[in-house]
Amino acid sequence: MFFVDTIEVAGLGNRCYLAGGSSTAVAVDPPRDVDRVLEAAARRGVRISHVVETHIHNDYVSGGLELARLTGAAYLVPAGAAVSFARIPVRDGDRTVVDAGLTLRALATPGHTPHHTAYALEQHDTAVAVFTGGSLLIGTVGRPDLVEPRLTESLARAQHASARRLAAELPDAARVLPTHGFGSFCSAGRAGGDASTIGTEKASNDALTQDPDTFVTRLLAGLDDIPAYYAHMGPVNSAGPAPVDLTAPAPADAGEIAARLAAGEWVVDLRNRTAFAAGHVAGTYNFEADGQLATFLAWLIPWGRPVTLLAESAGQLAHAQRELVRVGIDRPAAAATGGPSSWTTEGEALAAFPRATFADLAARHPAPGAVVLDVRRVSERAAGHVEGSVHIPLHTLHRRLEEVPPGEVWVHCAGGMRAAIAASLLDAAGRAVVAVDDSFAAAEATGLPLRTT
Repeated sequence: MFFVDTIEVAGLGNRCYLAGGSSTAVAVDPPRDVDRVLEAAARRGVRISHVVETHIHNDYVSGGLELARLTGAAYLVPAGAAVSFARIPVRDGDRTVVDAGLTLRALATPGHTPHHTAYALEQHDTAVAVFTGGSLLIGTVGRPDLVEPRLTESLARAQHASARRLAAELPDAARVLPTHGFGSFCSAGRAGGDASTIGTEKASNDALTQDPDTFVTRLLAGLDDIPAYYAHMGPVNSAGPAPVDLTAPAPADAGEIAARLAAGEWVVDLRNRTAFAAGHVAGTYNFEADGQLATFLAWLIPWGRPVTLLAESAGQLAHAQRELVRVGIDRPAAAATGGPSSWTTEGEALAAFPRATFADLAARHPAPGAVVLDVRRVSERAAGHVEGSVHIPLHTLHRRLEEVPPGEVWVHCAGGMRAAIAASLLDAAGRAVVAVDDSFAAAEATGLPLRTT
């Protein structure tokens, strides 16, 4: 018998897998914080004999090199990937014995990257699952535009061919186990569902139901912006990431927090958006620890800028550190726990701003001196937006604050989290702001005039 355990990396929309038999196992596309993989192996009572990468990742820092070092496992990386560390290069057709009767077969599946490789898990020569990385996802495929703009169309065509290869060579019952596609920006489209098989994908995946030209045209037309930090992930992974340090950062008192703010550093409040709006240190930014912290903080912060974290508790701080090391924000400059009263100097007043719903906005819109700011992505806005609203996607707002018209800014997104981040950026810049903490799906029922583009 064999097992496949899934290790969720929910904040990034990814998954890692541990698969094996009675005594040994392979880890596929491990995250930077490898202790979770080690714990999974310990629960199974197996030794990790192999660590494999489907590709050099562009959306997170891999834990593969560190996991192989800690366990003594063989580290398998696609042969076409240019790396600066010792590894076992994997080529199309290579087979690796994982445990008795359990084999991993490499399948060249270029598209997400030129060197991308999927791995079929075979039990007694029958494929029971396939680790598809960023090739065939559930209901979609991985993006082909993360490597080099001039290669995007050719990689999109390769992605179509790779998906077809998997469908042709693997049995319908084989489970499809992708790394991306659970909210990851590495996905070329909205993935659907939590589990799938080759047979299911044959009936529903565009790569397997459309001809190459139609597939490529629609795929390229649907691509949205790429998180800015992706540009740094590939080089880090190719060079070989350093071991993780999750020890607590240096503590910061109120005076140091004020000094860091004055120096132009980023001070990030990790509390939930309701608490932040009610009272926070002036000049701080709100990125909720329980949201997509790593994605949005790494996307917005100027790369390499020192960041100080403010958390309600040591546990919240530790959780945030774990999230951030996955995207290469390794060591916060400093940190503080507690609440705003302990983060401010004597006599320093807390900042605050109101929250509202779309019904509140409808009662006010349109009104002189009020600005509706939509911080969703282009594709989201095209499906429907408030008439007369200003559109500045969140990931560009910190560079475009001067483009927000004068007046009280009512800022919204699709659900409230991104609006809260945007509201904190505007508040820190001295703007009067109202955070619309509501689902955009509720906007139409309020009578707000909506348009599509």
